[in-house]
Amino acid sequence: MKPYTYLLVEFFTIVVCFIYSFDKRIQFHRHFGSFLKASFCVAIPFIAWDVWFTSHGVWWFDTGYTVGISVLGLPIEEWLFFFCIPFSCVFTYFCLDKFFRLDWANKYSSLVVWFTLLVCLQVAIIFYDRAYTLVTALATLSIIVFLRFIAKVDWIGKASFVFLILMLGFFPVNGVLTGTGIESPVVNYDPNEILNVRMLTIPIEDAVYGYAQFLLVVYFFYLFKKRSKQASA
Repeated sequence: MKPYTYLLVEFFTIVVCFIYSFDKRIQFHRHFGSFLKASFCVAIPFIAWDVWFTSHGVWWFDTGYTVGISVLGLPIEEWLFFFCIPFSCVFTYFCLDKFFRLDWANKYSSLVVWFTLLVCLQVAIIFYDRAYTLVTALATLSIIVFLRFIAKVDWIGKASFVFLILMLGFFPVNGVLTGTGIESPVVNYDPNEILNVRMLTIPIEDAVYGYAQFLLVVYFFYLFKKRSKQASA
């Protein structure tokens, strides 16, 4: 079973969400097209980042936990990561917003934005010599600036609140990938390229990386969902 470890993590991440996508109270399956377009748009720069980091040894994969198929130096499971994880995240966001009306959280958007910008800017300046830390900080900063001041979205507070809830799933998923409960990590990091601040076995950069990715997928999901609705009107 070891070669299927990464694949099984992804399978168990999405299987329940996928099944409930067809629930008549949720009907998320109607938005599969919008989600796929959104995740593809975000996957392009993130995979390019992934390929570059892997080729330069910022991180690497223990192929004993993969099925052995690689594309551009990345295990096929890593490619699937950019669709499986966002699927579960966007599905959860969609459901929580649908059933609990989370617009109240948007009153904290400005606080979230300015806190994130200040922290990311300081981290980028202080730890400019650590590749994963620097790129994660700059990417998150850029995405927040784009969403708040260019796209002018009104849901950053809501999405940030949902991301805190998503951390309940983040810990077991990323925990396994970084070595929790298994003999060695699936994903390994050069200690010179990260802060070496870990949540259990998970580098803190992974959480910030996940936050930035989540926000960008939500943005494109809203965009394509809106276009789909207009096209069908």
